Amino acid sequence: MYPTIGQYGLYTDFYELTMAQGYFFCGKKEQTATFDYFFRTNPFKGGFTVFAGLENFLSLLSGFSFENSDIEYLEKQGLKTEFLNYLKDFRFSGDIFSVNEGEVIFPNEPVLRIDGNLIECQLIESLLLNILNFESLIATKAFRIKLVSGKKIFSDFGMRRAQGLGAIHASRASFIGGASSTSNVLAARLFDIPVSGTQAHSWVQSFDTELEAFRAYAKIHPENTILLVDTFDTLKSGIPNAIKVAREMEKAGNRLFGIRLDSGDLAFLSIHARKMLDEAGFDYVKIIASNQLNELVVKSLLSEQNAAIDAFGIGTELATGKPDAALDGVYKLAKIGDKPKMKISENIEKVTLPGKKQVYRFSDSEGNFYRDAVLLEEENIEDVKILYHPVYPEKFTSVQDCSFEPLLHKVVENGSILLKKKSLVEIHNYLLERAKLLPNEHKRFISPHLYKVGISKKLMETRNNLATQLKTNK
Repeated sequence: MYPTIGQYGLYTDFYELTMAQGYFFCGKKEQTATFDYFFRTNPFKGGFTVFAGLENFLSLLSGFSFENSDIEYLEKQGLKTEFLNYLKDFRFSGDIFSVNEGEVIFPNEPVLRIDGNLIECQLIESLLLNILNFESLIATKAFRIKLVSGKKIFSDFGMRRAQGLGAIHASRASFIGGASSTSNVLAARLFDIPVSGTQAHSWVQSFDTELEAFRAYAKIHPENTILLVDTFDTLKSGIPNAIKVAREMEKAGNRLFGIRLDSGDLAFLSIHARKMLDEAGFDYVKIIASNQLNELVVKSLLSEQNAAIDAFGIGTELATGKPDAALDGVYKLAKIGDKPKMKISENIEKVTLPGKKQVYRFSDSEGNFYRDAVLLEEENIEDVKILYHPVYPEKFTSVQDCSFEPLLHKVVENGSILLKKKSLVEIHNYLLERAKLLPNEHKRFISPHLYKVGISKKLMETRNNLATQLKTNK
């Protein structure tokens, strides 16, 4: 997928390797383990998160191995020969359970579970967090934009402002969340995303006049001409010149597709541009807006300012997940051999849930999402009628009359990928279907309603007993 140094075994933090070497020499090489991936807070102060990155993670995981040059490099970093010999033949051989890509997910529930030997589970942590945290963040941002743009399309224009090669996964995640296309040609090819692009101010500036620049572009791209009209003066120059070119294109049997506004008061300019275009007989010409847009600006433009905008190009804030730098996804040990494990903390919200677990989603009588439940894997969901707050057990809710479905599905078995590859269109459509079942109070931007995730009584008791034991033995 990318230019690489060997395979992806080096795509990790060094402490994963030092711990793995420690496990190797401590006799834990064959020790089985279970790790959970989850996050603690929804991004953007929102009420949900969109799970993305699964297929990319599994693809990279299939290439997570070490070439001879990697081994030579690690030897220079001080790792021991016997452990390096072990790495020469390393391949992930465990099982992975995951929610579907495109699923709507919530804090403090395992959305992916790794079962394997302790070393392999440890080594893939950084890769997993790197891919899933980032793509889930960007997919969530894109879907928030989709929620407010409705039937109006938006394109990912973020490559130039993204963090290096992260631009490639940002484009993929943006499409899952709702972008209709990307300007990133490599991402478009890799993930079969429609590619789009118009012209920059440098095109207009490279000619002696704006009109000459517009004519030249329309001659070369008559089938999809979009003219950038704000290089000099949008209303006095850009749009009048675009109208002249539109007339010339009609005479030649073509049509001007659109104009793009990239600066100034977008609502004001779009309204006046629409009026000028309509009066000239070009009501079919689209108005596209760009320039530091995000979901809040798009919402204001469309619902508050009545902007005459047909489509948006969204760059920096989409590709970088601004203002959130990262999704706070974590990867925590839940079981060693047959012993459940947990992290206890002075911060009660950082206490983890022990053991192998399954997550179920309960729906109300109308089919809408109602509660998510975290259970021990061996529990019978039919026997669970009450869910308890994971921190405050005096708070509980009944799910007796609700329907339910498991969320974690096996996607890797003994190192072999079971997951059937889906197109990004299929993943996006799945997101749309699932999001329809999420009540609107969880989708609002201001003070969204908290979607509740509970735990079973047996899991609560297992956690409490283990916490008491750990405090006694420390």
